[in-house]
Amino acid sequence: MKQTILPQERAPDASHLIWSERMACTFSLNKMHAFLEGSFGDAIHTLRLMQQIERDPILQVKSNYYEMSREEHRKITAEKIARLAQFMEEDSPNFQVFQDRLNLIAMIDPQLGTRVGVHLGLFLSAIRGNGTQEQFDYWAFQRGAILMKDVYGCFSMTEIAHGSNVAELETLAEYDIEKKVFRITTPHIGATKWWIGGAAHSATHTVVFARLIVKKRDYGVKTFVVPLRDVNHNLYPGVSIGDIGEKMGRDGIDNGWIQFSNVKIPREYMLCKFCKVDEDGNVEEPPLEQLAYGALLGGRVTMVTDSFRTGERFITIALRYSVGRRQFTVKGKSFENQLINYPLHQRRLLPYLAWVYGMSVASYQIQRDHKAVLNGLEEGVRSGDIKVITNAIEQLKGLFADSASLKSTCTWLTADLIDEARQSCGGHGYSAYSGFGKGYADHVVQCTWEGDNNILAQNSGRITIQKVLQMLKNGKVGGTNYQFLYDAKREGAILERLEDYKDLKKLNLAIKSIILRISLNAIDKLNSNGKNWDLIANDKLSLSKLYAAEYILDKWISRIDEVEDENVAQQLKNLAVLFAISNIDKFGLEFLKFKVVLDHDILEKAQTEFLQIVRKDVIPLTDSFKLSDFFINSVLGGYNGDIYNEYLETVKSMDPYNNGKPPYATEFLAMLNRGGVEEREKFQKSPEVLAKLCGSNDDDD
Repeated sequence: MKQTILPQERAPDASHLIWSERMACTFSLNKMHAFLEGSFGDAIHTLRLMQQIERDPILQVKSNYYEMSREEHRKITAEKIARLAQFMEEDSPNFQVFQDRLNLIAMIDPQLGTRVGVHLGLFLSAIRGNGTQEQFDYWAFQRGAILMKDVYGCFSMTEIAHGSNVAELETLAEYDIEKKVFRITTPHIGATKWWIGGAAHSATHTVVFARLIVKKRDYGVKTFVVPLRDVNHNLYPGVSIGDIGEKMGRDGIDNGWIQFSNVKIPREYMLCKFCKVDEDGNVEEPPLEQLAYGALLGGRVTMVTDSFRTGERFITIALRYSVGRRQFTVKGKSFENQLINYPLHQRRLLPYLAWVYGMSVASYQIQRDHKAVLNGLEEGVRSGDIKVITNAIEQLKGLFADSASLKSTCTWLTADLIDEARQSCGGHGYSAYSGFGKGYADHVVQCTWEGDNNILAQNSGRITIQKVLQMLKNGKVGGTNYQFLYDAKREGAILERLEDYKDLKKLNLAIKSIILRISLNAIDKLNSNGKNWDLIANDKLSLSKLYAAEYILDKWISRIDEVEDENVAQQLKNLAVLFAISNIDKFGLEFLKFKVVLDHDILEKAQTEFLQIVRKDVIPLTDSFKLSDFFINSVLGGYNGDIYNEYLETVKSMDPYNNGKPPYATEFLAMLNRGGVEEREKFQKSPEVLAKLCGSNDDDD
């Protein structure tokens, strides 16, 4: 006879479930966190910054964040910027500390991170990358922009009719030889600067990307510092600015449009590290113009880190909820099953957990590479040594390829992660207080800004194909991160037995080989269709995503070899295997087509096995991110796991009409208490009225 369980015995036990799995952890969370951050020193540094942010009274982000209007977001963001300016002064002169602080803030308050990031990461980086040392010193230090004093900048690149195609921007910068000034002009509506963060209300200055016109000759797009507002924050004559209005997310950013009508700036306001115009209009063009774009890659690099930070937050929410939430009774059990125990739920979420760990590897590596490239560029330009400059250009090309692939792949992946995580939480995921809605709306802009993802992926895929062409021609590929092409196998299966899927080196070789084989096939297509690269667009897209997977897995394997703790290393190996298998499964058609994989059933079996292995430790693996409830900011993902009480208490606290009677009760009651149709019509259709209207009178009979 089936035992009856009374309702009071069925009370939710989410917190107990989460803590039970937490207490069963078999590895060091501190050591795992050190791996995620790069080192123990980096981990301690991160935790100190997180604690400082969480405790600050002005930088607070709570549940009311999800209910604010655009005006409220703008106001509180401005207050927080002022607070960050104080931290900036304290962190100076080590501005890497402030950048790390900003990356963490962007996880929980991305609009704040962007507002400051536009000034530091775009405006000032453009001056540093394109201006002389004297120009940078003036704007950054003498005027105070480096500390957000006196000068607050924005970045005027994109136009309403042009975004990714920077070379075809149409704003004009015409040199007036007589007056020794540049005239900045928006020649038509298509050249209106658009999506300019900080322009609508905040920025005092901007770096404008405009076509250099000297003696009626077009020298292409260069960069110019243009003042927008005076000391009273009034627009200068000829500058027209407005707000572009509502957006999907990031309401705290005052994105604006700008039109210039014959705005005169001194000749010295042209950023001239690479291209110079003297007083007489003689133009000295850069011998290596691509150096001018090195500073622009910082945004893409940062978005790899942003994707990791955002991903760790939202996968934590979804996995904690999936452990604490019971749904449907499994045969032979008295209680409903945890969501995470269902194979489909594991397949939906656990590959994303592996990807988040992979993105931590990518973030760590590309941040280091970016710093090395910037230092190389600075040294090359400063010394004038052609060998140093040539090496810097090669490094820059490599960073361009890596950042194009990683930025597009990681931002796409994180967008998918947030939405799948939301759906995995069922109806509760649709609540604003879950964090998913605003998180998704705030994140997805990263798929289109700083380079549209599809354009970046096309560039990345093309570079891979060109490297293979180069290898076929002279046996060399060039570039550190393309050396894997030498190891890739052109023919033959690599993953045949179940044991092969447990071997990280074989999994890595399989991804290397599929990249080579897709590239060779794409080259055959090119040769047969007149070198029309557009006809292999899908191949290039696949190659970009697979390149990101290979980049991550290769660096991941190398870093696992450095981990001394066997338990931590084993967890990382399990995640890396799941990461590799999930990528192979995603491109299963290609792996089967090119015979890298022979039996998809074995692939399925391997994936199921590692999903079950990783499932056992989802709570410790997410605890390793060491995100406090402040950074989680979700009623579904709190550390204690008390989902339902947290949810109910939050909605109670946010309900302004908790007596159940709203301010529109009068209108609603009027509807409920309305009279019948005849009464509302004053009985004008009643038999008595109709009888009178037709003149009926019994006395006439």
